Amino acid sequence: MEAEALGVVREVDFSMLALFLRATIIVKLVMLALIFSSFWSWGIIIQKFINYRRARNDSERFDRAFWSGEPLDGLYQQLGDTPKGGSERIFVSGISEWRRSHRSDGKMIAGVQQRIDRSMDVAISREAEKLNNGLTFLATVGAIAPFVGLFGTVWGIKNAFEQIAIQQNTNLAVVAPGIAEALAATALGLLAAIPAVIFYNKLSADADKIIGDYDSFADEFSTILSRQLDV
Repeated sequence: MEAEALGVVREVDFSMLALFLRATIIVKLVMLALIFSSFWSWGIIIQKFINYRRARNDSERFDRAFWSGEPLDGLYQQLGDTPKGGSERIFVSGISEWRRSHRSDGKMIAGVQQRIDRSMDVAISREAEKLNNGLTFLATVGAIAPFVGLFGTVWGIKNAFEQIAIQQNTNLAVVAPGIAEALAATALGLLAAIPAVIFYNKLSADADKIIGDYDSFADEFSTILSRQLDV
């Protein structure tokens, strides 16, 4: 009898596609949600790596131009109204406020240093928002995907026990397929959560490093302008 049951189990298809097709509608919805979350997470991860590399390259290129000794007004004219990188946008926001603070008689409007600092702080906040956009989704997937998968597993096991009660049969041919379908949901939950957690931590650290570089540049630029005010 046992050998016969094992033979029946061997004939059952346990591929992921077969497990999905045999699952109940609730478990299928859980699996689809986890698969979608996993693909969306990988899309965010890849896009962030591209964006962060571009941001670092733009900052390095601008730093070379900024510290080359070229007059700041000349650099501002080169960048024009469409700066590309984060450092360029921070620089343009600061120098624009500097230029607007000149009165017709050549003197500076009072409080110019504070306005320049606020202008650059706003620009840094915008850049930080762009860099961190999408990371919340990764954090959410990393936190809840295992529980969503566990819900699918619990629901699948419930249905498996219902089938056992209906058929009044506990051999492997009845139990194994239902348990396998249920556990597939947990596997998908972990498959979505583990990369999301790993890359959320990595990308968050990278974003903080880039934002820290922006803050450092803004402080240095503010110091340069403050010297001009004291002249």
